Amino acid sequence: MFREFRASVADALEDALATLDLPVDDLGIERPPEDVPAVVASSVAYRLAEAAGAPPPKIAADIAAAIDPAEYAHLGSVETQGPYVNFLPEETYFEKTLEAAQDDEYGHLPATGDSVVVEHTSANPTGPVHVGRARNPIVGDSLARVLEYAGNDVEVHYYVNDAGRQLALFTWAYETFSEDDLPEPERDSLEYEMVRYYRKGNSYLEDADAADSEAAEAEIQAILQGLENGDEDTYERVSEVVDTVLGGMRDTLQRLPAAFDQFIKETRFMRDGSTDALVDRLQALDAAVYEADAWQLDLPDFEKNLVFLRSDGTSLYTTRDLAHHEWKFEHYDRAVTVLGEDHKLQADQLSATLDLLDHDTDCLDQVFYSWVNLPEGGMSTREGTGIDLDDLLDEAIDRAREEVEDRLDDRLRDDDLTEDDLDRIAHQVGIGAVRFDIVAKQPTKGITFEWDRALDFEAQSAPYVQYVHARCCGILDEASEAGHAVPDSIDAGLLSAPEERDLLREIARFPAVIEQAADELRPHVVATYTRAFAEAFNAFYRECPVLTADEERREARLALVAASRTTIANALDALGVAAPDSM
Repeated sequence: MFREFRASVADALEDALATLDLPVDDLGIERPPEDVPAVVASSVAYRLAEAAGAPPPKIAADIAAAIDPAEYAHLGSVETQGPYVNFLPEETYFEKTLEAAQDDEYGHLPATGDSVVVEHTSANPTGPVHVGRARNPIVGDSLARVLEYAGNDVEVHYYVNDAGRQLALFTWAYETFSEDDLPEPERDSLEYEMVRYYRKGNSYLEDADAADSEAAEAEIQAILQGLENGDEDTYERVSEVVDTVLGGMRDTLQRLPAAFDQFIKETRFMRDGSTDALVDRLQALDAAVYEADAWQLDLPDFEKNLVFLRSDGTSLYTTRDLAHHEWKFEHYDRAVTVLGEDHKLQADQLSATLDLLDHDTDCLDQVFYSWVNLPEGGMSTREGTGIDLDDLLDEAIDRAREEVEDRLDDRLRDDDLTEDDLDRIAHQVGIGAVRFDIVAKQPTKGITFEWDRALDFEAQSAPYVQYVHARCCGILDEASEAGHAVPDSIDAGLLSAPEERDLLREIARFPAVIEQAADELRPHVVATYTRAFAEAFNAFYRECPVLTADEERREARLALVAASRTTIANALDALGVAAPDSM
């Protein structure tokens, strides 16, 4: 309803400005202050003061006078407050909002017909997923969910680097060292067992004398060359390492949860000939130069050239990624990639090169994120000194359980919650706290993850929002036990209290929030919305008793609670955060 109402407001403003012979640029449609009962407001009068030769309040009054609300869908009245034009809905706005939000699919937008591939995480399969990189799968998975809610046909891909030097070194180390050469694994999981070989290989090369180092480097180079030449035996050797490590990493990522439709291997574009064909086309470009023993592209907007072929005939990661993106363009309408901020230069050069190859890069979007830090300090896969995502998630669940036990001592004594219930709630709250705290920030801003903030039931954190869903479920369960059901139809006029109207306005906004988050590729917009929604629901809960109200008002408020449950459940789902039935 909000999207339809906003469209009506835009039509009304444009028509009014045309009537007044005023220019149309930015209509200034925005959310009004909390104490204004309008659905949207317009600050366009500010922008027109010079052109109209009048003060903004006078322009606002002229605009309002030029609008007949009866001519526009769902528009009830138009009022002014100083320079602002405020738009209030007719009663059907609230009735249709309440009705629409009873549907479990509320918030899902109509199908766009567009196929979108979202690539995220794509961490090198050299060991466990570390906290510093946790933002990529959380932002990426949330973004894919939001795009799907917005009506797109979404596939989620993990691009597997199985052709670089790190994997060649890893393969060499795995085949060179024995279990006796290695420390005990930090965790009973395949990637933790395998990473010991990678770390051992790095430490060996750092400490080896010149002769031993040269011999090892020759073997590593032979693996790289074998991959480049399409040698099947070399591919199988590397794949054994890659697939084993990747299997463990997938299990960790699934805990977030972050699932993938496809794992696209880099070597795919070497083995099918597309990388070689791409190199031929790159060499034919006017920007191609051979210098410093490598083929490069001299891109005028960059201080650094893009190297795409070494003197020994081996391609680079970026070369293969160019072939990968050409494949994306062939199979999908739109490609979205989530990348760390340290990949920005590489990503910009990739886009510039695709332009040179006559591709329309308007369908390519890149979302950059900054790192997640912990007060404990830095992280390094190679050194093995970092904090693994598994450890963070375990700690989150343990801390959530302690918090839940502290808050529910009375219920535990009454045996209302079983141990299984506690485990479930601790998992939902703990994982949700990590995920929400990370996705709620703008991706480009750095994060230092803090437990007290993330697990605060009173602050605007995941538990604070999740508790709204649990509270809705509790009210509806109590109503059902007392024989009260949510009615099929309700007169929204019964929901006339300011807190009820505020909550209805928040419910109505949800589909538009999904639309904005998808259009701007900013899932944190949904997280911000859930906080505002929680504030509105809690105000309603404090001021508007449900089960003790008279019959008509009780039924209306039960419908409002049911609509609230659906809205907050789907908003949390769009973020990949669990919506507990009890807490």
